[in-house]
Amino acid sequence: MIAHLNGRLIEKSPTELVIECGGIGYFVKISLHTFSQLPADEAIKIYTQFIVREDAQLLYGFADKVERDMFNLLISVSGIGPNTAILMLSSLTPSEVANAIGSEDVSTIQSVKGIGLKTAQRVIVDLKDKMLKFGLSDDSGTISNNTIRFDALTALVSLGFDKKAAEKALNRIFNDQATVELLIKDALKVL
Repeated sequence: MIAHLNGRLIEKSPTELVIECGGIGYFVKISLHTFSQLPADEAIKIYTQFIVREDAQLLYGFADKVERDMFNLLISVSGIGPNTAILMLSSLTPSEVANAIGSEDVSTIQSVKGIGLKTAQRVIVDLKDKMLKFGLSDDSGTISNNTIRFDALTALVSLGFDKKAAEKALNRIFNDQATVELLIKDALKVL
């Protein structure tokens, strides 16, 4: 599996890009969300998911691991293929998808082209329990896109702390320069 590409951006469009790594140009399909987060310079690192089908081998690219994780969850649902998942992530940010699933907002998921009522309901039923991974807060219904904060929250919950208490502790001590380790240590002092 190809987990990420780190190289030079050769071509880009809102739906695809070509990255040169070691003299090889990789064609990568992307969402509009990823396109909006691409850096202005040529040096690029993009997280990928390699999909092998009977008739094709496709590489999908994401600006961060959170979007890639959401993509993998979406394609695990019956009736959602890679192209539909990319379309969902182009129409909605990963946090909006997670928020819609967590709050059982069928109309938001159904607003994506190609997703009907039954598929939207199936997405919610299959993925609702997995939204903790995306920092879904039961209090406010907000989602954190910050991978460091998410990793710290996941670690605290896996250590046995209450999710709401861990979120409150992280909200009090969080700063953009913190590492996962520092956030966990500081949160343990507060909890």
